[in-house]
Amino acid sequence: MAFTHRNQIIYFLSAVLIIYLSTNLYLFFKGFKALGGTGYRSLYTVIFLVLATTFIAGRIIENSHSGLIADILNITGGFWLAFMLYATLLWLVFDIVLLFNKLTLIIRPEYVQQMKLFAFIGITSFVALLITAGFFNAIRPVSKHYDITVDKQINNDSFRIVAVSDIHLGSIIRKRSMKHLSSMIEAEHPDVVFLLGDVVDGSIGPVLRGDLLSYLRLHDIPMGVYAITGNHEFIGNINKTLPYIESKGIKVLKDEIITLPNGVQVAGRYDRSSYSGLGRARMSMELLLSQADTARPLILLDHQPDEVEYLPGHGVDLQLSGHTHNGQMWPLTLITNAMYHPGYGYRKISSASVIVSSGFGIWGPRVRIGTKPEIVVIDLKSTL
Repeated sequence: MAFTHRNQIIYFLSAVLIIYLSTNLYLFFKGFKALGGTGYRSLYTVIFLVLATTFIAGRIIENSHSGLIADILNITGGFWLAFMLYATLLWLVFDIVLLFNKLTLIIRPEYVQQMKLFAFIGITSFVALLITAGFFNAIRPVSKHYDITVDKQINNDSFRIVAVSDIHLGSIIRKRSMKHLSSMIEAEHPDVVFLLGDVVDGSIGPVLRGDLLSYLRLHDIPMGVYAITGNHEFIGNINKTLPYIESKGIKVLKDEIITLPNGVQVAGRYDRSSYSGLGRARMSMELLLSQADTARPLILLDHQPDEVEYLPGHGVDLQLSGHTHNGQMWPLTLITNAMYHPGYGYRKISSASVIVSSGFGIWGPRVRIGTKPEIVVIDLKSTL
């Protein structure tokens, strides 16, 4: 099983590298050809090579030596990923226009080179503006409110939950974001706070260097702060990440069920990628939930919303998940919506309510196009 898992990781990383390299080659030659006869090809080549290597270089350096250089490379490389996405889409549209023009000759051949230059300038400028707008969107999280009722007894008249997924602490999401998150959570006056995985972006180095989680300062949370693991906790060193999170007074639920003072049960699962860090698969949903009292309210915390179809019959009243980022940047939203049901927002499955958050932070580029960063606020009430 270990060999199979290791092969899966190798195949995945190989596919990602091939896509990354081929996309960069496509963009490079589009710009290189468009700049023919301008005298700027050498300068363009140098700038492109620097930008195209920042993301990979940042990740490599971060894993070996966390520091300011790695932070700068990761931030720059993240923006480059966003540029790659939108520039590639626009150049593909332009290629379709060129193909159509070959068939119709609407634009005479002697003007095609000039048209390519204008396209290069236009696409580069538009994508730069789009990324800038996406950056400002990404640093303005909102509070998303849900009212959920259950036909089971809750000991208190009201029960407010704040759930935060996908913070991705690291080189990009740092102490200023954590201070803002703290103020957002405290403004909602929750009874309990759930962190739904991917608290850490990957390498624990940048987090430890700045002790970033210490800036999540939550006071007077009556029933405490709980967390589950996401896939990114296992990308880094899980044996360092979990103790660090728990050192801040946050209880990490590891395939276990706890009961809050108001009688509400909370089941927290390891992420489905747990084998890479634990050397074993996580507990099945059936086995975990068999330990719950189905007569009492039951909340399931599962980072990835990929087993929601198995909820009926297990007594779950509410599942809270994240992971998808709601695609983070359109049109990736279309992919996450096809992979997960729901990919974002609310869905009712039998007697269970499922809420998938778009997340507070980001992965890669600090850019959100067509999505919003958020915290989720749930008012859970009994109909009895």
